[in-house]
Amino acid sequence: MLQPFRYHPPKIEIEDASLTEVMASQVPVRLLLIADTERSQRLAEPAFAGVAAQLALGQKAPYRLADAQGLQLVIFVDPAASQDHRLYKQVRTWVAPLAGLKVETLALHLAGFDDDTRARLAELVLATLLAANVPLPHHKQQAETPVCYQRLTISPSCRLDLTRILAEAEGNGLARHLAVLPASDLTARSYRACARQLAQEEGWQWQEHDEAALAKLGAGAFLAVASGSEDNQAAIVKLSYCPAKPARRIALVGKGICHDSGGYNLKVGGSMYGMHLDMGGSAVALGTLLAISRAKLPIEVHCWLAIAENHIGPRAYRPGEVVTAVNGTTIEVVDTDAEGRMVLADALAMAAQDKPDLLIDYATLTGACKRALGSRYSGAFTNRPEWLLGLISLGQRSGERVWPFPLDEDYDDNLDSEWADLLQCAPGASPDHIDAARFLSRFVPQETPWLHLDLSGFRNKGGNGVVSSEVTGFGVRLTLDLLDSPLGLDALDEQDK
Repeated sequence: MLQPFRYHPPKIEIEDASLTEVMASQVPVRLLLIADTERSQRLAEPAFAGVAAQLALGQKAPYRLADAQGLQLVIFVDPAASQDHRLYKQVRTWVAPLAGLKVETLALHLAGFDDDTRARLAELVLATLLAANVPLPHHKQQAETPVCYQRLTISPSCRLDLTRILAEAEGNGLARHLAVLPASDLTARSYRACARQLAQEEGWQWQEHDEAALAKLGAGAFLAVASGSEDNQAAIVKLSYCPAKPARRIALVGKGICHDSGGYNLKVGGSMYGMHLDMGGSAVALGTLLAISRAKLPIEVHCWLAIAENHIGPRAYRPGEVVTAVNGTTIEVVDTDAEGRMVLADALAMAAQDKPDLLIDYATLTGACKRALGSRYSGAFTNRPEWLLGLISLGQRSGERVWPFPLDEDYDDNLDSEWADLLQCAPGASPDHIDAARFLSRFVPQETPWLHLDLSGFRNKGGNGVVSSEVTGFGVRLTLDLLDSPLGLDALDEQDK
């Protein structure tokens, strides 16, 4: 049975309390971040004598101070570190032990920082607390019921966009929830039903292109992958959020392969395990749509989910076939395990027909990208090369780090086909993450600003950014930061002149 995603955010209050007042409060757990420049001054105070003793013993932060009111967790922070991506990992280590305390109320106080640094740190810690507050689905008969925060207080007063922070946490939580569902729960058919139900609950427009409709449109690349499954399970689903007066229109496209066996190019057992996560790109696209909708951003969003399964059967597509995509491009199939670029090809071409101001696609697409970067970064490709340095900087600030790869036309030599317009992928060894991006670029008009994210960072032991779980939902926070940055929509008009 498909477990529904239900998010219950805590009540967040911003108070103008002093450090002394917070330490004397009745809140059971207080997380105190103090500027390192005040370390000697604070350690001289009687209230922090326990911290000095722990320092003398060489213990690592957070330092624990118990009193009659509850527990103080004290951390000295270098103010300059608030601009460093390494702080994300540190914050995750601060927040992780809090789950074991099983409290419903927590106070966060930041002392000794200027206004900008305090707001930056408060946002980062709050986002990490909220991400850890999202329970993920499981099928264990015996499992402890998680204790979620009901109330969080932040002091002293600082500038925080709580609507955006809560929306991001919910969108990322949805992406992770869907991704960890087993393939026995999240099939192509049940995923479609889930998307339809969510659209009804959120008031989004909903349109579904099933296999019969896609056949009429000529979406042969998507249908080739879908052909190995039972009749009419797969579909390209379009979900739309249309505010009254949108400033811009964007399209989000996600790879939604609910299970990837590799098809006739069958994966070996170790590689096939975990392939229920191959729909992670679509989960990020859907989570980003939810976050934008909940934040009520003045952006019209069309979210395209390419939902299918890559199975083996008497009708499954085979290497050597030639299929025709919805834009008329003919493709020679080389490897049935390169199915992600096939379903994205038709979805991207359909999304581009709406002429969005920005087109972003998300996909757990290639092992080559993961071999190149590991799982701490994701790969970024764009047809706007002037964005590249900005994307690196944006990833560092958001905690969802990306590294750009080339998209030069001469890589097309790898995809020359004797029998069709292009090869699906290069036979033998090649930089497949670059070849895949070049393949996808054939389905996006040059006049459409396009960003392709190969999500090698979607699953990382120890978490990524503000997220501590292994499945990270990588991309939701990055996209919201992109839309809110000088690199984002406000810059498109100038850059395209």
